[in-house]
Amino acid sequence: MAGFLTAGKVAGRAGVNIQTVRYYERRGLLLPDSRKDSGYRLYSEEAVQKLLFIRNAQGLGFSLAEIARLLRLRVGHKVQCGTVKKQAQARLGVVQEKIAGLRGMEKALRRLIRTCSAKATTNRCPILESLEDGRKSP
Repeated sequence: MAGFLTAGKVAGRAGVNIQTVRYYERRGLLLPDSRKDSGYRLYSEEAVQKLLFIRNAQGLGFSLAEIARLLRLRVGHKVQCGTVKKQAQARLGVVQEKIAGLRGMEKALRRLIRTCSAKATTNRCPILESLEDGRKSP
């Protein structure tokens, strides 16, 4: 069992919380390599790399389901990189949709802010009125 790391050590090296390690284990993304007689989970050094992979992929917006697929592709030697590229392109499309949605929200908020007369009372506030009746802007 020499060379193995406890869940706490793996979490520390990857810069995540131990609860994160346990969560990924429950989700099947990270499995211990063995256990001590006391029941402590033991992981190889590769677990640290896998946690970093998961964290980095999440930083790019990949869901845990998508990350699970990417992890399976990571260990496959017969799959071409184009498969990974397609997943990255799909994720980019989702990100672009979110950006477009955020830009729309920004425009609507800017329009609402322009309509506001800061000296008016809240019973005549165009921002509050628009939120009540669902309008994005007057």
